[in-house]
Amino acid sequence: MLLKLVPAETKVRFMRWRRVGFILSAALLIGSLALVGVRGLNLGIDFLGGTLIEVQTDGPADLGWFRGELNGLNLGEVSLQEFGAPDTVLIRIQRQEGGEEAQLAALQIAKDAIDERVVEYRRQEFVGPTIGAELQEAAIYAVLSALAAIMLYIWFRFEWQFGLGAIIALTHDVIATMGLFALLQLEFNLSTVAAVLTIAGYSINDTVVVYDRVREKIRKYKRMPFEELFDFALNKTLSRTLMTSATTLLALTALALFGGEVIRGFAIALIFGVVIGTYSSVMVAVPLLLYLRPRRGDEEAAPGEGSGSGPAASEA
Repeated sequence: MLLKLVPAETKVRFMRWRRVGFILSAALLIGSLALVGVRGLNLGIDFLGGTLIEVQTDGPADLGWFRGELNGLNLGEVSLQEFGAPDTVLIRIQRQEGGEEAQLAALQIAKDAIDERVVEYRRQEFVGPTIGAELQEAAIYAVLSALAAIMLYIWFRFEWQFGLGAIIALTHDVIATMGLFALLQLEFNLSTVAAVLTIAGYSINDTVVVYDRVREKIRKYKRMPFEELFDFALNKTLSRTLMTSATTLLALTALALFGGEVIRGFAIALIFGVVIGTYSSVMVAVPLLLYLRPRRGDEEAAPGEGSGSGPAASEA
C-alpha cells in the first residue's frame, strides 16, 4: 500500500482566499522593508572587515573552549569553524574601531587568550573596509545579475503576463528573506548571499512548474472561468509542490540542527525561502494572473468545456 501524504485529487479553492493572501503578502513586504530600514542587516566580517587567524591545535580542537575564551574579550563578533581538519580552526574577529594599531592590538589579545591550546599560527590576515566594500559591491552585482538572468528566461519562456507575475513573486520572496535576517539579526555574509540566490532559483523553479500547468489548462479549457481554471491547475500541482518542499525542508532542517554555527544562518535562510517560495507560487504568482488576464490562445474549444465539472471529471 502506497503512503500518500497529500491526496491525489484535491479541490482547494485557492482563488477564494486570494485577497487574504495579498493582504498577508503586503504586510510581510512592508514589515520586511521597515525592519531592513530601521534595524538594518547584521553584516558579517566579509563585508565589514576584520581579522582572520588560522591555528593548529594539539589534537581535535575544542571549539567550545575557543569560543568561550574569545567571546569574553569584548572584541565584537567572533566566528569559528573547523577548517579542513579536526585540529585546524579558522577564527574571524570583527574589525575594531581605529586604524592598523587597533587591529594589531586585537590580534595580540586574541592570541594571548588562546595561546595555551595553539601549536601553530598558520595564517594571520586583515580584511580592511576597502575589501569589505568591494565584497558588498560584488554581492550586489551577483544578486542583480542573477535576477536579471531569471527575468530574461521568464521573458522568453512565457507571455508577459506570466513573466510579470513570476518577477513579482520572486521579488516578494527575496525581500521577505531580507526582512527575516533583519528581524533575527542573523549574520549577513557571503554565504547568505549564496542562500538568497538559491532561494531565488528555488522560487522561480516552483513558479515555472505551476505556471506550466496553468498555461496548459488555459489553452485547453478556453471557456472555463479563470478563477475556476486556476484552482483546477493549482490542485493538479499541489501534491508535487508540497512533497518537493517537504523533502527539501527535511534536509535543510538537519543542516540547521546539526550543521553547526558556520552554516546555521545559511540553512535558516533556505528553510524560510522554501516556505515563502512555495507560498508565493500558490498565493501570489497565480492569483495575480486574475488581474493580468493572460491570452487564451487560438485553438478551438473542445465540445463540453463550458462548465468546470467537465475537465475536472475528465482528468480525475
